[in-house]
Amino acid sequence: MKLGSPFRPRLLSALLISIFLGSAPATPAQERGELRIATSYKLMTLDPQYANLNENTSLLSHIYERLVYQDDNLELKPGLATSWRPLSDTQWAFKLRDKVRFHDGSAFDADDVLYTIERIRDFLKPPSGGFRSYVSGIKSVSAPDPLTVLIETDGAVPNLPLFFSSLFVMNRPAEGFETTEDLNAGHPPNGTGPYRFESWRSGESLRLARNDDYWGGKPAWSKVTFRVIENPAARVAALSTGEVDVADAIPARDVASLKQRGARVASVGAARVNFVQFDVARDTLPGVTAKSGEPIANPFKNPLVRRALTLATDRGILVDKILAGYGTAAAQVFPNGLPGTSAKLLPEAPNYDEAKMLLAKAGFPDGFNLVLAGPAGRYPGDAESLQAVAQSWARIGVNAQPAAAPFSVFNTKRAAGDYGVWYGGTSGEAVDIILHTLLASPDPERGTGALNFGKYRNEAFDAMLARAESIAVGPERNAALAQATELVMADQPIIPLYHFHHIVGYGSRIGSYVLHPRGWTTAMQTLPAME
Repeated sequence: MKLGSPFRPRLLSALLISIFLGSAPATPAQERGELRIATSYKLMTLDPQYANLNENTSLLSHIYERLVYQDDNLELKPGLATSWRPLSDTQWAFKLRDKVRFHDGSAFDADDVLYTIERIRDFLKPPSGGFRSYVSGIKSVSAPDPLTVLIETDGAVPNLPLFFSSLFVMNRPAEGFETTEDLNAGHPPNGTGPYRFESWRSGESLRLARNDDYWGGKPAWSKVTFRVIENPAARVAALSTGEVDVADAIPARDVASLKQRGARVASVGAARVNFVQFDVARDTLPGVTAKSGEPIANPFKNPLVRRALTLATDRGILVDKILAGYGTAAAQVFPNGLPGTSAKLLPEAPNYDEAKMLLAKAGFPDGFNLVLAGPAGRYPGDAESLQAVAQSWARIGVNAQPAAAPFSVFNTKRAAGDYGVWYGGTSGEAVDIILHTLLASPDPERGTGALNFGKYRNEAFDAMLARAESIAVGPERNAALAQATELVMADQPIIPLYHFHHIVGYGSRIGSYVLHPRGWTTAMQTLPAME
């Protein structure tokens, strides 16, 4: 079991920068026809600014691009913006890349950046806030010339360039704002990226064609087809039989057999966390009862109960058995060693005796019943993790009934409040982004708590996080974030379980596959085999 091992991102070749800024240019010997990818990501919309989900970030990055790119160490690199600098505590200037064109031939300029910010901030109203929190602090935006954007914020936003590493830039239409419904209904997506949109069948496939006029060089593949295969075994089978060239989210248990059948595998530690989250707000909860089946008051309002369940969670089984070593036990939102993490927070081995005592002290000497919800096929080992956590909790008298569902079903029910406790996962650009979204008190005006479905509130933590976010990027900010993390983790609003490793398999037509800690699956990471 990997308890508290520091996160050390592997160093990638200089080629990685060119890959993730856009696409690795193809040489004549490398150029190939269609690339076939089996993905677990079910693209739910063609609107690049609607839902802050990895499937959108990953798949739509072929079509759209960001001002700023985050490399494998989560450092910021130029994208559609070539440079940026603060003019004061509340003003920023971004210089844009020249001679970039959208797929319809129109020139990219500052007006498109203004439109992007205005559409997210003032027009879209998606579930969970979408990307609004990234631009909610922007007071005004202007363009003194076609390649310069000036941004004024309501207060100091020292992390503003990081926010732009999440926002896809859209082309301003002739009038008004494009709606999500229009984009999903057939308005062709119009980005600056290395691939053009061809077709999309929701939940089934996405087809792309090479953008021969891409500013970053000619992409390696003339066509790209993503097949949505949510079942992990089916993805593995498709790769094994040669139906696809690449398959993402490979279960760790299948790595050895894939290698035996001639496939190759790439993996990297994920800049994300999987966790158990509690509803701590409501007085009673669905699926949470006494052993007799009678309703009881919400036990998760009591921090002793949350602490007991944390002590009764065996992360070793999750990492060693379910993830087959392709993961790291978690005690905070990012793996130890990344900026903003705390060296003091290390995963604990289970202590069932202490957990029982805490339950008894909280008024539950015999435990209680609950339904433990979660997605199936969304994350490596998700359904198995539900079973393992339930078995651990049974040792202290908490009878947990696992309830796994397809992610679309689970996500809808979680947002509707149908669950009292659930397994989930999230990723982000930096520690403060996840703290801001997952654990800060829900506040639509400030854009905090978009993923805080448990409605956890901690004013002391909110104040510490706000202070950390007011500090310029660097050691002082990282130390403040670590202190805020220590405070909130002591209260156990979630149980961090593990940081899984992204695993991708690829066949003989692929020369190499370059993974990123954010877990994106793209054609740009896939280099053809040399003949």
